[in-house]
Amino acid sequence: MSDLHDAFERDGYALAKGVFSPSEVAELESEFDRIVEQILATDEEVNARWSGPEMDRIGAAGTVVLHTHNVQQYSAAWHRALLHPRFLDATQAILGPNIVLHHTKLFQKPAELGAPFPMHQDWNYFPTENDTMIAGIIHVSRATDAMGCLRVYPGTHKLGRIQGTSGGNESEFLARYPLESATPLEAEPGDVLFFHYCLVHGSMPNRSDAVRKTVLVQMHSGDDRVEAGVGHPDERLVLRGWNARMTRERANDPQK
Repeated sequence: MSDLHDAFERDGYALAKGVFSPSEVAELESEFDRIVEQILATDEEVNARWSGPEMDRIGAAGTVVLHTHNVQQYSAAWHRALLHPRFLDATQAILGPNIVLHHTKLFQKPAELGAPFPMHQDWNYFPTENDTMIAGIIHVSRATDAMGCLRVYPGTHKLGRIQGTSGGNESEFLARYPLESATPLEAEPGDVLFFHYCLVHGSMPNRSDAVRKTVLVQMHSGDDRVEAGVGHPDERLVLRGWNARMTRERANDPQK
């Protein structure tokens, strides 16, 4: 696993191949599809397409990305996936022995109309005190460049937090990192792509004839905690090891 750690430290991302077996992926895809069916049956807004000038520039009009947080609250199979030994072994190689779940996100980019995401840094949305937050994208389907796979600028995580990089507004900094020139990171079903939350990244539209299905798992070290005043779910579920920052008050109140 040292190669994952070294790649992550150098580039800000690392691809773990074949973390989930074909039979495991088949079960997860079935549950993924069931979640999509369930959220589409509600009156909620499930299109998570962003807005803004950069989205207009990269051709987001009329595109769709279906989304919900916390797949583990829908499906026991997805809860088990978060505790899968191969998934946690790969995570531990990057994050260390104490792994805390912040939240998960389901993303489905429909064929031909899958929405892009502009270049951005994720720290804007759930900053942690020690900047240990990482994501692990579990690929339920293939993710090719034509399908709108993740695109990155390797090594940009070393720049740390840059203000104005949420992706929603124009940014002189992000203008130096156009989406079209970023490195595409293709993956196969069962692969997990890990990346640092300061890595500059985005994705192109899905213009292929295949649906792209991913679940993003946001995690941080048990020696870290999310800063106050952030609006995303904070599950605080210990996936491996220990949460050294938990208190009785925080355990009783999810807003603390």
